[in-house]
Amino acid sequence: MADGWRRNHGSASPFEPVYGYSRAVRVGNRIDVAGCAPIEPDGSSTVGDAGVQAARCLTIIGEALEALGGSFADVVRTRMYITDAADADRVGQAHGAIFGKIRPAATMLVIPALIRPEWKVEIEAEAILSESSC
Repeated sequence: MADGWRRNHGSASPFEPVYGYSRAVRVGNRIDVAGCAPIEPDGSSTVGDAGVQAARCLTIIGEALEALGGSFADVVRTRMYITDAADADRVGQAHGAIFGKIRPAATMLVIPALIRPEWKVEIEAEAILSESSC
């Protein structure tokens, strides 16, 4: 890679500098995107149901992938964390709108809570870039 072995990408999350992590990290042809919560560019939480929040999470993932030279087409795995099993279909449909033809390996887990009580979903992704992308 022209910019070195490892590249980090940050986002608007107020937690990144405090907790010491990056939104995404690229090493070689691999990009790992940290769990993306529904956070707006100004740091506020996305308002809406779990489907709206999932769409925001996926937008953040797409921005991180693009910043590091990747795209949704490079994603091989996603993990979706939801706080209510009743939201599975809404979140799954938002995921399917992006990944329906790509079909990465995916896991959806129901967990008791996320950091902010208004968050209903958090999504992370792993991508492997083709040699032509490197």
